[in-house]
Amino acid sequence: MNVVITGGNRGIGLALTKQYKARGAKVYATCRNSCDELNSAGVNIVSGVDVARPETLAEKLAPLMDVKIDLLINNAGVLGRESIDDWDPNTIDYQFRVNAMGPLLVSQSLLPALAEDAKIALISSRMGSMSDNGSGGYYGYRMSKAALNAAGVSMANDLRAKGIAVGIFHPGFVQTEMVNGAGDIDADTCAERLASRIDELTVDNSGRFIHSNGEELPW
Repeated sequence: MNVVITGGNRGIGLALTKQYKARGAKVYATCRNSCDELNSAGVNIVSGVDVARPETLAEKLAPLMDVKIDLLINNAGVLGRESIDDWDPNTIDYQFRVNAMGPLLVSQSLLPALAEDAKIALISSRMGSMSDNGSGGYYGYRMSKAALNAAGVSMANDLRAKGIAVGIFHPGFVQTEMVNGAGDIDADTCAERLASRIDELTVDNSGRFIHSNGEELPW
């Protein structure tokens, strides 16, 4: 099984990289810059991949075009903390490019390399849910994850005939650098849960918004 994971150098991406390596998969971890922990993980590393720079993706993802990809996990993401009276359009734009456009463009670029019956996993967030938003704020993150969810549903519809399933997953509140170590679960537990949800992903349940604990989330 060949697995490609974006943002594989830290947090959830690094934990997923280790999880699939332990399962016996051949893992390709993409990142802007690698780290010692990833270097020692025994996986294939594709560095220099910046999902916010679409003009470079074709060149940087070229090493993966000859891989028969069974699973593509679009994990790379960023978090901003804008409020109604403290915000910067540049940070909002950057979150859109990384969190929404990045996964779409990576998936489009690698589509020719996807195996029959491949799976695409989008690591989203329940903060992109309209129904679940009871606290406001986080404008760039909420908007970009809502956009990612919309892209995921379209991809699920467009790729169903090809036998490719698309899962949209909320990892949970995970103890990572992104949230300064706060969270309810550690990254390894999150990765184990996400791998289980991906195992359950088929074209029949493609395009749904699922918590890593198995709960289906509202839009």
